[in-house]
Amino acid sequence: MVSDIFEDIKYGIAPIGWRNDDIPSIGRNNNLQQLLSDIVVAKFQGTEVGAFFPSSSELNYELKLRNLKIAGQWFSSYLIRDGIEKACEDFEKHCLFLQKVNAEIAVVSEQTYTIQRLDDKNIFKDKPYFTNEEWSVLCKGLDKYGKIAQKYGLKVAYHHHLGTGVQTKKETDRLMYHTNPKLVGLLFDTGHIYVSDGDCMSLLREHIKRVVHVHFKDVRREQEAVCRRKGCSFQQSFLNGMFTVPGDGDIDFRPVFDLLVKSNYHGWIIVEAEQDPAKANPLAMALKARKYFDETLFAKYIKQKEL
Repeated sequence: MVSDIFEDIKYGIAPIGWRNDDIPSIGRNNNLQQLLSDIVVAKFQGTEVGAFFPSSSELNYELKLRNLKIAGQWFSSYLIRDGIEKACEDFEKHCLFLQKVNAEIAVVSEQTYTIQRLDDKNIFKDKPYFTNEEWSVLCKGLDKYGKIAQKYGLKVAYHHHLGTGVQTKKETDRLMYHTNPKLVGLLFDTGHIYVSDGDCMSLLREHIKRVVHVHFKDVRREQEAVCRRKGCSFQQSFLNGMFTVPGDGDIDFRPVFDLLVKSNYHGWIIVEAEQDPAKANPLAMALKARKYFDETLFAKYIKQKEL
């Protein structure tokens, strides 16, 4: 069994393939029970919390029925906009909920000035930038988040993200170099760094010791090129099929996975692809990702064990 080989890695799939947090009309007929049952069919071990998820008690009930786990949840941080004290109050409430659902990771993205929800902004050219003073606030605040998260048995995983002030490898480097490694970890997202910088491995190699959470998101290069030419927004880009699940796009995940295994990565690998479920059947895409894991990523390790 694969779990015997990679016992410290857990595999999940994000709810965004079923329902989109930023565009609630997308997949609105897909409910929690369907999502979780599809995850079981596709043989994943868990998911992340979506905006449409219910209270902790109801969620725990549905998870227990299916023997699934919650990896973590996105937190929209506004340290720069709101100040550290207010942002930390909001983050503590976030951590309290995550503790109740037995999660491990608080996914953090600084959303001050983000353009990821604005349809009049070119996601490839209009990203925001932080001043030196704003960088100082961000890094100081993230360290405080880390201390709060530890009280609840959680880890902070910072999410570099298209359309934000921490998108590129250079920006992620700066954040990693100016935060406490014991308090702030990295969420490594293949799709976001690939579209941003055209490369996955450089960021992963540089910060492999800081990685506490992973998103496997694939990219269709042809669709990305079309979206670049058109100057699409983030939402327009994913609605036009720029992202997909591993094995359905152009990223080779084998060197990524091999480095994670070689480096003794402990944590979740979450399949995540912003897609329109009306065009990309969520269960079909989950099964495609599962097949890619089994036949492409796991195969050589299973063979090695058999030998």
